[in-house]
Amino acid sequence: MSPPPICFTSSRKRRSPRRALRLNVNVAIQYVGAWLAGQGAVPIFNLMEDAATAEISRSQVWQWIRSPKGVLDDGRKVTKGMVALMIPEEMQKIREFLGAAYGEGKYDDAATIFADLVNNDTFVEFLTLPAYERID
Repeated sequence: MSPPPICFTSSRKRRSPRRALRLNVNVAIQYVGAWLAGQGAVPIFNLMEDAATAEISRSQVWQWIRSPKGVLDDGRKVTKGMVALMIPEEMQKIREFLGAAYGEGKYDDAATIFADLVNNDTFVEFLTLPAYERID
């Protein structure tokens, strides 16, 4: 079994870049939201995820926004605006997926941190660095 692609590809056998982009947004927010609430490893979509997964997700989105190759299968360029529109949609999916457990995390803070990181033209070394400022 091969790992999922980390760059855009036209292969029909692999996840579409749009789906990969949304998954990266969702996973990064879910992990950071749970991390801010004190969890180190978090079950997300039947996998146990940690900060490394969230970091890969965040950095891919950051790179796709800035790379000329960051283009979806339908030809649209990945932009800050496109990602900004996806964040509330993915937040709604997270609320629905987690149900009552949503209140146990800090997902609104996580979405803000994620948006700040992918919009920052300077690549922040690690996503938990700005998150530490929001820990109670």
